[in-house]
Amino acid sequence: MKKHIAIILVFLLHFFAFSQKTEHRNLDNKLAIQGYDPVSYIEQNKAVKGKKEFAVNVNGVIYYTSSAKNKELLKKFPTKYEPAYGGWCAFAMGDYGEKVEINPNTFKVIDGKTYLFYNKLFTNTLTSWNKNEEKLKKQANQNWEKLTKK
Repeated sequence: MKKHIAIILVFLLHFFAFSQKTEHRNLDNKLAIQGYDPVSYIEQNKAVKGKKEFAVNVNGVIYYTSSAKNKELLKKFPTKYEPAYGGWCAFAMGDYGEKVEINPNTFKVIDGKTYLFYNKLFTNTLTSWNKNEEKLKKQANQNWEKLTKK
């Protein structure tokens, strides 16, 4: 009986830890950034579609990279390449503290970190972000911290 309880507890702890790492991420079936390579944003300053054969699991989140080199970089420095705010729209996080979908081709690298933006239906939030970046970034950081502590 004790063995069964221990197994159940281990399972529950594993499930809880996994959900904490991924619950605030912008994922489609554990896949981040709609399959785009997080390394390419910083290293090439462009959005590049990743490939399944170069997948990397970072704390339960799957990233596709576009090359073996990028795969190794992501494995070695995951926090450097993971996008800000769990891959949600940086403008929306700063302006009203909400998780909003992104267009992986609309991004900005600031101080070595990738910020992604909504860009659809005549609305490009990167344009709005650029008008008041300092204030929005500060507010987004505060909103993200509050959101992830819930």
